[in-house]
This record gives sequence, structure tokens and C-alpha cells, in this order.
Amino acid sequence: QVQLVESGGGLVQAGGSLRLSCAASGRTGSSYSMGWFRQAPGKEREFVAAITRSGASSFYADSVKGRFTISRDNAKNTVYLQMNSLKPEDTAVYYCAATPKTYIGDSDRPYDYWGQGTQVTVSS
Repeated sequence: QVQLVESGGGLVQAGGSLRLSCAASGRTGSSYSMGWFRQAPGKEREFVAAITRSGASSFYADSVKGRFTISRDNAKNTVYLQMNSLKPEDTAVYYCAATPKTYIGDSDRPYDYWGQGTQVTVSS
């Protein structure tokens, strides 16, 4: 069992940056593959980025590739999402997710644990 708590969301102007954090408690460390997803009002939840247990490999949605970077610090049980060059269309609630499976992909189905989300709003 793992509990996930996101933080770092807020209001930013287009072109700005934010760094989201996802702190994990419980059975943690490098036990989980991690992902970030987002959901905008009236839209389905969509994949943003994923990272392997070790942090050696990552995977991004085309819409954020080159602008967002996922990373993790297993000693701190924390996963990060650095978001640069933000656009109004990045506005959404951002969720981190964890799975004990070896998984790095864009489906939300393998993920067993989810945080409560953090709001990111990008103004034009």
C-alpha cells in the first residue's frame, strides 16, 4: 500500500514554469513505477509522463515532450514533474499514480494508487 500526495500546483502565466511534487508514503522507495496524468474540465484523464522504478527511463505524451521532465528521488520517496513553457491548454488537475508493476506507458489501467490531484492553471 502507498499513499500519494501531490503539491506544487498554482496559477502561472503562459510561458512560465512550475514544478510538481508527488510524495509517497508507506511501502516506497524504488518499489513503484510512477506516472503523471491530468484532467481538464469536461475532458477525460490523459497521460502526461511516466518513469521507471530506477528513474533510468521515462516516457512522455507528445503534447508535453520537450517541455516537461519527469524525475524521481527514491531516497526522498518523491517524484517530480518539471513543467516549462506552459501553455493555457496545460490547465488541468494533475495526478500522480503508482504501480508495483514494471510499466512505462500511456495507459492509466496498470496504476493501482492515485493522489488527490493538484490544480495547475495557465493564463494567457
